[in-house]
Amino acid sequence: MPACLPACLLTPPPLAPVRQVHWTQPFVWLGRAFQDIANAALISLAHGLILILIGAAIWGVGHNRFWLMAGALSGFLVMGPIVATSLYAISRALERGEATDIGLIRSTWTQWQSCHATGRGGYWCMVKFGALLALAATGWVVVSASFITVMSPVPVHTLQDFIHHIVLAKDGELFVEWMALGSFLAAPIFASSVVALPLMLDRRVTVRQAVLTSWSVVLANPGPMALWAVLIVMLTLLGLGSYLLGLVIVMPLLGHASWHAYRDLVDASAFPSREEAMKPAD
Repeated sequence: MPACLPACLLTPPPLAPVRQVHWTQPFVWLGRAFQDIANAALISLAHGLILILIGAAIWGVGHNRFWLMAGALSGFLVMGPIVATSLYAISRALERGEATDIGLIRSTWTQWQSCHATGRGGYWCMVKFGALLALAATGWVVVSASFITVMSPVPVHTLQDFIHHIVLAKDGELFVEWMALGSFLAAPIFASSVVALPLMLDRRVTVRQAVLTSWSVVLANPGPMALWAVLIVMLTLLGLGSYLLGLVIVMPLLGHASWHAYRDLVDASAFPSREEAMKPAD
């Protein structure tokens, strides 16, 4: 093991400066997101449609296996920031007055993959972050299933069992405890990812830099970030509660808004653009 490794791990990497915003700024991000959807409606809403199809497939496979379905759906929702990567690119292109077509989507998902750099802020940073989110989702499902199995007075095997015995229970105490546990576990995931993916798409930074910057944003703006988290949860529940149909709007809305949140909250101009890093040498 290199002698400098402990010191390297303890020394914080250079981070992008973060800005403080008014507590109502999340509503501004949503307003800008609606404008982005209006300016690139077809390609934005296509992301929501794809999400609906994937959600329907998960429901079809796991509707009689509650914990399997819950695990797959939770994992997919936690991976939402990864799925929204091309939505960030659309918002960035609209800012620059560039074309927002299928070529942009293709290049977003393939350009950084065609770069074989694995060094600082290289190709693997988004892959690593996606793996971390998937691991977090798996951990939540295991903890949630264990909690319900131990605490529930009756076995829970289906969605109907969960709704009847947990959500609609007379005292509701177990459901409140389950929600509190979920909030406790979701908070660090939110804090680690709120601007991490847009930052990694836009600039050549490492996963560690992106996550620490995301935490800096949350610590500098506790009020706006709390409101933003509540809005994300409410809009996601609205999308799920409409038999997934609402996700056709909710998914692109949150994706575009997340880009505008990043732009308002982080000044990453000191870091090299990922696009420049991807260009082949002359």
